[in-house]
Amino acid sequence: MAYAIVEDSGTQFKVEPGDRLEIDLRPLAADATTVTFDKILLVSNDSGVKIGQPVVAGATVSAKVIGEIKADKIYVERHTRRKGFHRRVGHRQRYIGIQIESING
Repeated sequence: MAYAIVEDSGTQFKVEPGDRLEIDLRPLAADATTVTFDKILLVSNDSGVKIGQPVVAGATVSAKVIGEIKADKIYVERHTRRKGFHRRVGHRQRYIGIQIESING
């Protein structure tokens, strides 16, 4: 069973072929169907484990883009007691859904 540890936008993910992930939204070309990660911290496959210092040289992980995903909406409420001040702000995070296809390296 091959797996890798990938760093993306300051977050580390353990990925295997076939896994589905939600990564931070980024500008992609309109016809982009794949995303390639090159900051691979660790690769484990049949030949052994490669640990990067800080990244594994020549290792890549390719993933297929599924589409944009929106998380559930959360509400943040602030108030000041006895002053009549209250504020309610909503936020809905957007992600890109991907499916890991191959681990090279």
